[in-house]
Amino acid sequence: MTAWIEGRFEENVITTTLEQAMNWAQASAIWPMTFGLACCAIEMMAVGASRYDLERFGCGAFRATPRQADLMIVAGTVTHKMATRVRRLYEQMPDPKYVIAMGACTIGGGPYFKHGYHVVKGVDLVVPVDVYVPGCPPRPEALLEGIMRVQDKIKARKVTKGEFTLPVPHHEGHVRPVPIT
Repeated sequence: MTAWIEGRFEENVITTTLEQAMNWAQASAIWPMTFGLACCAIEMMAVGASRYDLERFGCGAFRATPRQADLMIVAGTVTHKMATRVRRLYEQMPDPKYVIAMGACTIGGGPYFKHGYHVVKGVDLVVPVDVYVPGCPPRPEALLEGIMRVQDKIKARKVTKGEFTLPVPHHEGHVRPVPIT
């Protein structure tokens, strides 16, 4: 199908679709919002330091405001008191937005869920999670892998109308997609 294009352009010309160009631009310029709640936050801070250099992966400086961020990294134990704040910050982020759940406490309540009534049994009950990074605490390399999985998700996104689905967290823990009208 592309045989008629070959030989018509110089070697330094690239042809692509608008959808691929938009997805590439967004995946190459992710601005994370830090939401460190416990010990996983130390590992998240290490990712931004010079040894791991988050900038090489197209993930810019951590933003302190949700209005400038498109990736929320929840790192640490989420309590019921903090869950309302996590949800409020998520709702203030502009669309499209993504969430990484980092650490055992964030993903499933950690060792506190059995004996602590105050701990949320997973942040996916509060906000829809795109990528889970397991570990206690996870290594910085694991968070970098999680960020690269978010970039893969962004690059595979369809921009055409009617194909977006908004994941809504369910009280039982699973996420059911709801189409956007």
